[in-house]
Amino acid sequence: MVLAEHTCLPCQRMSWRPQYRSSKFRNVYGKVANREHCFDGIPITKNVHDNHFCAVNARFLAIVTESAGGGSFLVIPLEQTGRIEPNYPKVCGHQGNVLDIKWNPFIDNIIASCSEDTSVRIWEIPEGGLKRNMTEALLELHGHSRRVGLVEWHPTTNNILFSAGYDYKVLIWNLDVGEPVKMIDCHSDVILCMSFNTDGSLLTTTCKDKKLRVIEPRSGRVLQEANCKNHRVNRVVFLGNMKRLLTTGVSRWNTRQIALWDQEDLSMPLIEEEIDGLSGLLFPFYDADTHMLYLAGKGDGNIRYYEISTEKPYLSYLMEFRSPAPQKGLGVMPKHGLDVSACEVFRFYKLVTLKGLIEPISMIVPRRSDSYQEDIYPMTPGTEPALTPDEWLGGINRDPVLMSLKEGYKKSPKMVFKAPIKEKKSVVVNGIDLLENVPPRTENELLRMFFRQQDEIRRLKEELAQKDIRIRQLQLELKNLRNSPKNC
Repeated sequence: MVLAEHTCLPCQRMSWRPQYRSSKFRNVYGKVANREHCFDGIPITKNVHDNHFCAVNARFLAIVTESAGGGSFLVIPLEQTGRIEPNYPKVCGHQGNVLDIKWNPFIDNIIASCSEDTSVRIWEIPEGGLKRNMTEALLELHGHSRRVGLVEWHPTTNNILFSAGYDYKVLIWNLDVGEPVKMIDCHSDVILCMSFNTDGSLLTTTCKDKKLRVIEPRSGRVLQEANCKNHRVNRVVFLGNMKRLLTTGVSRWNTRQIALWDQEDLSMPLIEEEIDGLSGLLFPFYDADTHMLYLAGKGDGNIRYYEISTEKPYLSYLMEFRSPAPQKGLGVMPKHGLDVSACEVFRFYKLVTLKGLIEPISMIVPRRSDSYQEDIYPMTPGTEPALTPDEWLGGINRDPVLMSLKEGYKKSPKMVFKAPIKEKKSVVVNGIDLLENVPPRTENELLRMFFRQQDEIRRLKEELAQKDIRIRQLQLELKNLRNSPKNC
């Protein structure tokens, strides 16, 4: 009898049946920004790749856009709300569609992008935003043999970047030298998602091979692995220091589902809970300061939120933000960019493709007092790195450097990204520098190169024909000159 009651517990915690319990976040509500505080007229990409296509920090909003040929994204200062002009400058150096963008957590004008052209690029956005199109990247990183779908910055170390490609590999880049320093080669299919624990000592991934992995990133060793047959995983997120993972995916009945795992034992999930029967991907977002989990569905307008605890029932449903406008992706504002005076604990930037609109949604804890609410704003990871690349690669782990939000966001001494100076190498074969003449990396680039070569061949043939005519004329003149004295 006791066993029967225990097995029914997950059914009692369905998302549409709220559990009323004592929680300071029980009444959190979502507040949509006024239209004048939204970003309008943006040609949001129609790419079907399952990413957010949006990245936000305390200064800029970046959105991947639709473009003819190559790939591009917009970078807009946060204060520049309202309608964006059609000819607004773009970052447009990639030769293929841009698939992911992420801001450097420690230098707020440095952004990484990856693309179908197999490259990862690092861009430096000037003060005040772009005044003209930017085509030259600060750093171009080539190491993948197929398109690159994901980039992630290390959470505590400056200038360490992870990239996951369709070649099934994860490369770890040290941007101080501009080279890949490690390769994780344990996946047998496309990597869908990457997430770090708090100090960046562990990396968890989901993969199209239906496996969930916990990896030691410096050695590439797989510490734990789950073969998810009943729960096909799509996305995963570390739950702070709880030693827990949360995954979203699809059940055997094709319903959307979430599962909670012990990171040290992936043999069985702690709980599984069905959400609904919709088909869109579920994006999980975790706030380690409030222990709140947000679930946002791609293609629907709802955002559910839960409170996570270390004891049963582990997952407590709080409420749901509803909107009729479907979301393509969501950007998340870092903690130091929130409005603490309004008791804002989370902020989304919602991409509404049909309207070309970016809509800020603030998650607010209702409080009557105007004073600083210390219970909902603990010390939080700040904008100062805890480690250098050499320290982290040498095996040191360190928790993030924390900051208080009480006095508002104070900028730490400004860090500057210095691109490594690379000596120009050359490999000359038959008078051609093979490194200077890089082979095409995408089909579009191949076609462009093919047509350029066809034009060049046509021009050379015409030039050769003219030279032949000229040679014949000179031969005739020479013959006439030789014959003229005899005629005289």
